[in-house]
Amino acid sequence: MIKTKSIIGALLVSILFAAAPAAAQEGHATPEIHKEAWSFAGPFGTYDRNQLQRGFQVFKEVCSSCHSARLMAFRNLGEKGGPEFTEGQVKALAAEYEINDPDAEGGKRPGIAADRWPSPFANDQEARDANGGALPPDFSVLAKARGTTQPFPWWILNYFTAYSEGGPDYIHALLNGYVDPPPHGAEVPEGKHYNTYFPGHALGMAPPLSDGAVTYEEGETGSVPLTVDQYSRDVASFMMWMAEPHLVARKEAGFQVIAFLLVFAGLMYLVKRKLWSRVEH
Repeated sequence: MIKTKSIIGALLVSILFAAAPAAAQEGHATPEIHKEAWSFAGPFGTYDRNQLQRGFQVFKEVCSSCHSARLMAFRNLGEKGGPEFTEGQVKALAAEYEINDPDAEGGKRPGIAADRWPSPFANDQEARDANGGALPPDFSVLAKARGTTQPFPWWILNYFTAYSEGGPDYIHALLNGYVDPPPHGAEVPEGKHYNTYFPGHALGMAPPLSDGAVTYEEGETGSVPLTVDQYSRDVASFMMWMAEPHLVARKEAGFQVIAFLLVFAGLMYLVKRKLWSRVEH
């Protein structure tokens, strides 16, 4: 029995030591993505309304020319917990777009708040033709579909910190990961762009952001630097909201359930004490 345990222990140690160089080698090829500070992180996190409004502006002026957001309706932009645009702003924004409607005269009509965000292309083939054969992913739930990987055993800590910001961390890193010219020895196919954090490093999307590319509207959006780092943070936050618009409500419901269970457990304990108070133990 002792010999068997020793063999098992030796195997586990060898596996751990063998995995370490592999992880280090992989990290050399693709750096580990840094965990950013997000207002919505952790059990008490909430969305920053000003940041969501800035992120929407980046999405509208830059990203929406190639990427769709089929699950987002214009009216969602006015809901509590999101960018919280006014009803008038939402209606004016929707009216800027033409919506395909076979029942309308000419097959098109101005958008209304109930309409979903229109796609920049009529179909997937048109989108591929306009992007060198690559299909731009839909933004609706992309922040939840992407994530980061961490070496063992650090990912275990995520269960205790309620870490769920892997998507925004990846998006922020990707938008800041372009390198031009590529590092020495890197082979990048024609029409591709070198990105430090993209798997394989050859990304079909050209750098979409540059310093000063978007001028934030004055007022409630706040005074922030007009840099790629800031743009990428804002649009990543907006994409997280699109993917999980009821994040804050879900957290509040979780706390209410926990509070109820604590009170219920206390009542059950008092009932138990009352029922068994006259019984000798």
